[in-house]
Amino acid sequence: MLNTSRVFSTRFRYIGLNFTTRILHQTREFGTSVKMADKITNWVAPNDKSGEFKRGQSQFRNFIQKGGEFPPEKGRYHLYVSYACPWAHRALIVRQLKGLQEIIPFTSVHWHMQEKGWHFASSPNADNSPGENVRPDPVPGHENYTHIRDVYFQVDPEYKGRFTVPTLYDVKQGKIVSNESSEIIRMFYTEFDDLLAPEYKNVSLFPSALQSQIEATNEWTYNDINNGVYKSGFATTQEAYEKAVTTLFSSLDKVEKHLSEVKDGPFYYGKDVTEADIRLFTTVVRFDVVYVQHFKTNIRTIRADYPYIHKWLRNLYWTIPAFKDTTEFTHIKNHYTKSHTQINPFSITPLGPQPPILGLDEEVAAVKWALAQVQGKK
Repeated sequence: MLNTSRVFSTRFRYIGLNFTTRILHQTREFGTSVKMADKITNWVAPNDKSGEFKRGQSQFRNFIQKGGEFPPEKGRYHLYVSYACPWAHRALIVRQLKGLQEIIPFTSVHWHMQEKGWHFASSPNADNSPGENVRPDPVPGHENYTHIRDVYFQVDPEYKGRFTVPTLYDVKQGKIVSNESSEIIRMFYTEFDDLLAPEYKNVSLFPSALQSQIEATNEWTYNDINNGVYKSGFATTQEAYEKAVTTLFSSLDKVEKHLSEVKDGPFYYGKDVTEADIRLFTTVVRFDVVYVQHFKTNIRTIRADYPYIHKWLRNLYWTIPAFKDTTEFTHIKNHYTKSHTQINPFSITPLGPQPPILGLDEEVAAVKWALAQVQGKK
């Protein structure tokens, strides 16, 4: 007579061994000895009872400067970005505002992030990936690289952090200079000025007279808005979500009030674009398009409920090429909705809002009606 309990026990051990082998293989493949609970697509650790998203620190924090290990040189550095990523978007905007296009080449990854992280396009502009330089890794020696992680492992075979963009890479030394966006843009502000024409050298995005104000603004806009949308969207408890989303909208209210009081120009601090505009823009331009539905930040929308932010956003997008040229809505929508399968398991991408950004003189129907009511009372 067949001993079914013994057969079941043997089969269970086999399945368990096979499962364990696959897990070990996958964790080695990610270049880390951590458990699968820590895989790259787990934005909140499954055992974290708080349900709160906690962003990790960037691992590479070197700086380009004259006389240093990483001196400013034309063509020496390569910038890896994703058009989908708001942090990488900062670097692309500053690169263009400062006229660094011929000095620092860049490559954008494909919009789809999978369990190995960001991957390069298999061919230029492959798979519905519009935009400049969406291509295989062009750096000499990187011909077989398929993912951003390959760059990280080339620099450090024992690397155990996240494979993030933007990544600024020193082609000459084969080293990563930085993967911290806030510091990469600061390098771009000044460190290449001696290589630039006067009209770009004189572009000041972090003017000394405003530095303390910009730093203070950065602190709360980063925590509450830039990172706040992620805290809302990646929350795994109702409490964590409500805490993040209410803070997010309180801070958007604060931005709206500030912009309503600016009298000497269309930008956050008046007549000139500064770092405050750049850092805020990359979140706000994604807000209605993807965060409202995907990250559940739907208490209000920019286009219907924040007239001063909406006007500020459209002015940057439509009047300054560096903002429009570096905004790729296909990447933005596809990345979030098709990469975050724990939020959107069927990877369905909403068709709206249409258009993704309104023209300078366009308004949604509710705003048109409200404006007509105001005009009628005058």
